[in-house]
Amino acid sequence: MKFVSRVLLPLLLLLYIGYETWLKLHHLSLCSATGCRLAGELLRFPSIYLNYMGLAAVGAILLFGLFSLFSRAFEKLYFIALYTAIAFESIMIGYQIFANPEPCLFCLGVYGGLLLIALASRPLWLLYSLPMIFALFFALGDLAIPRNEALITGDGLYLIASDHCPHCQKVKKYFTEHHITYRKLPANDPSVRHLAKALGITEIPILIRREGGVTTILYGDRPILASFEKSPNGGAETSKKSGETPADENLSGPTPPLNPFKASEKGGCSLDAVTENPTGGCEESGPEIPLR
Repeated sequence: MKFVSRVLLPLLLLLYIGYETWLKLHHLSLCSATGCRLAGELLRFPSIYLNYMGLAAVGAILLFGLFSLFSRAFEKLYFIALYTAIAFESIMIGYQIFANPEPCLFCLGVYGGLLLIALASRPLWLLYSLPMIFALFFALGDLAIPRNEALITGDGLYLIASDHCPHCQKVKKYFTEHHITYRKLPANDPSVRHLAKALGITEIPILIRREGGVTTILYGDRPILASFEKSPNGGAETSKKSGETPADENLSGPTPPLNPFKASEKGGCSLDAVTENPTGGCEESGPEIPLR
């Protein structure tokens, strides 16, 4: 049984990873699911290097497992290498589950192979390690991880807003009264917050208008509503050059710091204040300023 768990199973897993590595080098893959492609997008380096790491790790498990048949010293190294690989793969799989619409099937195969080796080696030790594995998945589930998927999927209006922001409600009410179709992106979604902060904007509402390759971004209820007053089609003046974001005073510099409980001059709530304290929202800021 030791030969099967410490030599045969690791060898099969090594061949599995090796075959996938060979396929990848020839622009093929055992996994044709979307999750496999998206998994590579989460890495800081080309995904082929993760295959090399897998070959090295399983190769070490195989080597230590073979030597452990003759020396107890290598038995300790075998289990250290095995459970280190399981912990690493647990994090990788967990992150994929929470960040991607679907996990990588090849990675799941590697993870299942490692768990099978651990089960065949020392079933009780695998049982003892389950709390650690569950803790890793639980910790990853607690993190506000942005989803690895597109938020702006086509032409139209996209409004980043919160139900507890009075300035967002003002814009939504205007859209409803004027029968303006838009897609709401909830500000409490980690992916949406990541998008807003990547744009350097820290207050809502944010309106993203995409039409014919041209994207316009406005934030604050006053600039948003003013743009609709100026244009019956619902757009601020946009650049004619395809793919160019129009120069706008909203994007002319970094967003000034916001008092979490006061609206800015543009008429917006702090993104962090609304998402971290959703019941508090933010206050209206003084008398209404006429639309420009």
